[in-house]
Amino acid sequence: MNERVFHGDVERLRSPARLAELEVERVLDLALEGAAPASALDVGTGTGVFAERFAGRGLTVAGVDIRADMVALARQYVPQGRFEVAPAEALPFPDASFDLVFLGLVLHEADDALKMLAEARRVSRRRVVVLEWPYEEGPVGPPLAHRLTQERVEALARTAGFAGVEAFRLTHVLVYRMSR
Repeated sequence: MNERVFHGDVERLRSPARLAELEVERVLDLALEGAAPASALDVGTGTGVFAERFAGRGLTVAGVDIRADMVALARQYVPQGRFEVAPAEALPFPDASFDLVFLGLVLHEADDALKMLAEARRVSRRRVVVLEWPYEEGPVGPPLAHRLTQERVEALARTAGFAGVEAFRLTHVLVYRMSR
């Protein structure tokens, strides 16, 4: 069992306190800014929090998660979305299937973070956005040993073939916007 994968209470993932910590609307604003996407893939969708918000902003959404129980919950919250059980390192979609690919707090859980980013790039037409915890001890999120430094994320993005990476620091999280 991958110790970095979320094994906690799934209902906590939708708690108002957690959603406030993640600054969900600000993350969406940064993900969509200047891109005008029509479709989004939520990788590591969990209960579908971000997929639901993307759909609420008019995007066609899909999501994948390695946990079947999470996919079932995402389908309940976002019935108009397409959700599948699949690993982020082997996405079940053709090349350039989505305008936006979103990885929400999942890159640090990867057995192969480079492969995960390369797969996200493969299925994106325009942009990949990665939400991650900063590399520091904090009141929320995983232990420091499971977190990625900003330098590591940016190096992985370059190696995966992204032309550019912008990083935006929010209160408890970092948003990386990667362009093809």
